[in-house]
Amino acid sequence: MSGATALFILITAFFTAILTGVFGLAGGLVLMGALALVLPVQAAFVTHGFIQIIANGWRAILHRKHIRWLIVGLYAAGSALAGIVVALISVVPSKPVLYLLLGLVSFIVWLPKDVLRLDAQRPPHAFAAGLSVTGLNLAAGVAGPMLDIFFVKTGLTRHQIVATKAGTQVFSHLAKILVYGAPLLKLGAPGMPPAWLFAAAAPLSIIGTVIGGRLLDRLTDLSFIAWTRKIITAIGVAYLARAAQLWWS
Repeated sequence: MSGATALFILITAFFTAILTGVFGLAGGLVLMGALALVLPVQAAFVTHGFIQIIANGWRAILHRKHIRWLIVGLYAAGSALAGIVVALISVVPSKPVLYLLLGLVSFIVWLPKDVLRLDAQRPPHAFAAGLSVTGLNLAAGVAGPMLDIFFVKTGLTRHQIVATKAGTQVFSHLAKILVYGAPLLKLGAPGMPPAWLFAAAAPLSIIGTVIGGRLLDRLTDLSFIAWTRKIITAIGVAYLARAAQLWWS
């Protein structure tokens, strides 16, 4: 791996940790797309999973008093089931398909929440969130917008939403590392970044998460929801354009 590529990954990890610290999901979308630019898909999945576990885990620690642990526990059970199913299927998307999925995932924020009426505080819905969100995470690399659907009707504050989402996403990204990381070890880890890069990315993700948490305190609950939709939509449009470019070429 060249020095420029390593620097690109580290800088992206830092700034996306800030973005995720504020909105709880946008940073993961940006990071996945950025990693897919410079790494093979499988390696990008594992690298994304590692960096996001650090960012989400630290965010969960910072906001631990706001976490709703019942939701996290039921979500984890659903994640485990999704991981087992996808591991048995063993399919890795191509880069054009990956960007197409990333773009489509982004537009989930516009699904009619009033019609779906999903609420992560209801135990069956929390389990369904783990199953569906982790399943999509294993297919597209990220699934934050789908997770958001389960929290729109909860009545939780922005801090509770961000904290609980962070706890749940630790399990989604862990599933991604286990499902895609094991085959890479057998193949000699082609395209994987060196160990020192993961060591360097960890503190950068933590620092970015702390900064993002402070910015979150400056938002109101209404502005939090409004800005989340705008940012995710812009990211989605960019990814669909990238997918079209790859298919055309």
